[in-house]
Amino acid sequence: MVLGDFADIQPAPSLAGQAYARLRDAIASGELRPGARLREEDLAKHMQMSRTPLREAVRRLEAEGFFTRESRSLVVASLDHQAVSELYAMREALEGTAAAFAARHASEVEIEALRDLHTMEAGLLARPQDLARHNERFHSALYGAAHNRYLLKTLNALRDARALLGPTTLLDPVRAAQAHAEHEALVVAVERRDPVAADAAARSHIRSAQRERLRRLVTGE
Repeated sequence: MVLGDFADIQPAPSLAGQAYARLRDAIASGELRPGARLREEDLAKHMQMSRTPLREAVRRLEAEGFFTRESRSLVVASLDHQAVSELYAMREALEGTAAAFAARHASEVEIEALRDLHTMEAGLLARPQDLARHNERFHSALYGAAHNRYLLKTLNALRDARALLGPTTLLDPVRAAQAHAEHEALVVAVERRDPVAADAAARSHIRSAQRERLRRLVTGE
């Protein structure tokens, strides 16, 4: 092995890192619902690990706002109407900027990758969980094509906060089809190198997602 090969070696996640990822994914998927009350000892038993790495993961999630403490219980945090509106307002501004930057700065290879991801998306509309994962890949590709490290860092931080929103709105077939059409408008604007149209398409896409999210919040879905 030559020295350069070490760059390709990724360290295995620690037990605490594994616990963090599993708990965060459980919150994002809705397996752990907002307001759910939990005990560390029960979580440790369920996850088949000692309480030390679990406690480290829980402290990290508390610091990031995913859990609060009430007496001896952990409570999964929830976002109210105002918090959801604030989160989507930031997402609209940031994704609009990312789309505009992508229209200006994306390479031809990156634009082709966006188009390919959108084409693949069409085959996933009836598989909401797969669609949700693919949707993250699409948006990640858009962020990367913007070529702005500070914007990327902020978008990634916002994506972490979105885990508190719970299950994807793409579970609704109507919303899934609508999002696919919105992605088409976004890709076309980037292909045409039109930052104004790209910004508008991204903002419209996020506003549509916000409307569905608030509807679900009101109806308790």
